[in-house]
Amino acid sequence: MDLFKKFEENLGPLGQYMDDAHGYFSFPKLKGEIAPRMEFMGKEMLNWSINNYLGLANHPEVREADAKAAKDWGLAYPMGARMMSGHTDYHEQLEAELAAFVNRPAAYLLNFGYQGMVSIIQALVSRRDVIVYDSEAHACILDGMQLHFGKRFVYPHNDMEKLEKQLQRATKLADENGGGVLVITEGVYGMAGDLGKLDEIVRLKEKYEFKLFIDDAHGFGTMGPTGAGTDEHFGVQDQVDIYFATFAKSMAGIGAFVAGEEKLIKYLMYNMRSQVFAKSLPMAMVIGALKRLDMIRRDNVQKDKLWKIVNALQSGLRAQGFDLGKTKSPVTPVYFSGGLPEATHIIYDLRENYRLFTSIVVYPVVPKGVIMIRLIPTAAHTMEDVEYTVNAFAEVKRKLKNNEYDLSQMVKMTV
Repeated sequence: MDLFKKFEENLGPLGQYMDDAHGYFSFPKLKGEIAPRMEFMGKEMLNWSINNYLGLANHPEVREADAKAAKDWGLAYPMGARMMSGHTDYHEQLEAELAAFVNRPAAYLLNFGYQGMVSIIQALVSRRDVIVYDSEAHACILDGMQLHFGKRFVYPHNDMEKLEKQLQRATKLADENGGGVLVITEGVYGMAGDLGKLDEIVRLKEKYEFKLFIDDAHGFGTMGPTGAGTDEHFGVQDQVDIYFATFAKSMAGIGAFVAGEEKLIKYLMYNMRSQVFAKSLPMAMVIGALKRLDMIRRDNVQKDKLWKIVNALQSGLRAQGFDLGKTKSPVTPVYFSGGLPEATHIIYDLRENYRLFTSIVVYPVVPKGVIMIRLIPTAAHTMEDVEYTVNAFAEVKRKLKNNEYDLSQMVKMTV
């Protein structure tokens, strides 16, 4: 059989819509400076779809630091993997400062968050070990577990009773095999915006022996008194054994890091295949990350601006009767009932008639019959942006209620 023949018959759950969605609903092209207002298909849009939480992407100090670093070092230096020829004082400085900020003994830089998570899991566990993970774990966690040859048990999202039952199974199996148990959860769940129950999970350590690994991509910089993350928010930093975060959200950059005990970090440095065999993070990005971290640590000005917008947006939408689920973070999901026809009409109306650019999330990311419009507030948005957006959403809700959309078919775009 021709290997590629299957692509003609099964394009996948999302790919099946590519002819009607590509360029508009999927793979859209935003143009202009990263900001609350960007251009889409020749029209200025109020943009709620970029994870630039702290507004650092185009902050003047950040742009200046990035430009100087690129001028001084170029985008190639250092050449080679860290273990061979790509190790520098600046890489070590960033690692030391990140470790101190998240209150850990050591940290290690990663080239990309997704790649890093996959490689951490691969390096951490052997076939004797057992992984227990939340059912709504990010795709990078799921893909990392594909490289694990041992057992893994899933528990329903944030269900602590079921987690304990799975810990009982995992502990028994690990003891029989001479292995250990790794629990993986997230700090902030990036779609629904709710928090992993870190305080309740760490209490289970009193009854079971396991190591706790959290993915805090959306919590780093936004959660906790200093922005050090969701475990700081819960006051359990000393109980989270492995802390992971990416630069792609609050840091508005590329890269990631993992932090924990020094012996753990040293082990990962020498055993993470995606880092041992990959080029070092370029110097310009390292120095840019140092600047971003300095701004996050310096004061809470950007974080305070962010939360002012978050609170106004979420309270405004809730006052209009919208369901935002259980979000306790800047991630702002707005839930509607329906399928693809409703979803495409909502997004089309928001973009074409209200000039609002938002992300759409449908099955299989969320259950069938559910539509999620995900808004990402940032420190760069204004209260006027919030007021306009809440009013626009109220209008869309009214149109849905009054059957003003032709839901006999989905909106099809040919770009």
